[in-house]
Amino acid sequence: MSVALERIRSDHAPAVLAFEAENRAFFAGRVPDRGDAYFADFDTRHRELVEAQEAGELHFHVLVAEGGEVLGRINLNDVDPEAGTAELGYRLAEKATGRGLATYGVREVIRRAAEEYGLRRLTAVVSHGNDASRAVLARAGFGAVGGVVLETGELGTAYELDLGGSAGRERSGTAS
Repeated sequence: MSVALERIRSDHAPAVLAFEAENRAFFAGRVPDRGDAYFADFDTRHRELVEAQEAGELHFHVLVAEGGEVLGRINLNDVDPEAGTAELGYRLAEKATGRGLATYGVREVIRRAAEEYGLRRLTAVVSHGNDASRAVLARAGFGAVGGVVLETGELGTAYELDLGGSAGRERSGTAS
């Protein structure tokens, strides 16, 4: 299956909404549910995200299959251009898991973060029970930097990725 990573645009709204609705129960088993208001106000929220992206406040991406179906989202939130930092978040459709698509998408966003968005460090947080996401971060070069308590009260791990270093060799938050 051919998949492309695209920056989110206004015309992605119907496919993103379908992706979120079709996978809502799957996502809720791993992360807090977005709630009914997210779906009721989706068009407004999507428009605001596109505007925030255009202002450089975030960098949102979708993994799009050949027919236009959204199979995943890989986002950079809390972008701080002065510090060169952002927080990575991602989710993949249930039917798209186990095929390396999350790893592909995360690696491509990392490349764009360094080469196009001028970022120098990415962070991510994963709950202890989410082994698949932990594996994606490890394959992408993130290093664990400590434990955290998530908004839900769950325990998790914080990760960092240094996008600088010697030709990208020093890419984890741990000493090399």
